[in-house]
Amino acid sequence: MDLFKAINERWSCRNYLPDPVDEDTIIKLIEAGTQAPSPANNQPWEFVVIAGDGVKKKIFEESLRCKKVLYERSGWKWLDSYQVGFLMEVPVLIAVIGDPQKSGADLFLEKGGLSYQHACAAAIQNILLAAHALGLGSLWYTLFDQNAMREILGIPKEKVPLALICIGRPAGEPFKTKRKDIREKVTFIR
Repeated sequence: MDLFKAINERWSCRNYLPDPVDEDTIIKLIEAGTQAPSPANNQPWEFVVIAGDGVKKKIFEESLRCKKVLYERSGWKWLDSYQVGFLMEVPVLIAVIGDPQKSGADLFLEKGGLSYQHACAAAIQNILLAAHALGLGSLWYTLFDQNAMREILGIPKEKVPLALICIGRPAGEPFKTKRKDIREKVTFIR
């Protein structure tokens, strides 16, 4: 698949068929993720593949709890109606875990030590694009408390669960969200 086609056609899927995703495909997606750039080539990512219903149920319950807390604190109406049931339906979740000690030179700058997150975000995007190229639906999901997710997945306290990537065969047609005009988002300095 052409790269620009994949970028333009990729969408956030929240409705999945129950078809399993085989291990070879999951490995292929993670390999795509590990081709992302990282500070000083530290490759600050780790991946946890979740396919079992028991852990998915704990993640689902944490998302419900977190959604309620966020709604109460923010008052954002959309949170009250946001459904997270797809977390129980999706065949595979890939947790992306970042290691803050594998940031780059920004560790020594004011408010530094964040480049590990940027590298993990690049890895996530690679996985999303690879999933789309393979005909899979995907979603970058972050509606959880990091400490709770750390406990659910048994992640050491010095590492950070940054995101979950939902992966599966989409049930239904793609839904593409509208993007703002590029002229609203670009400044040229000459």
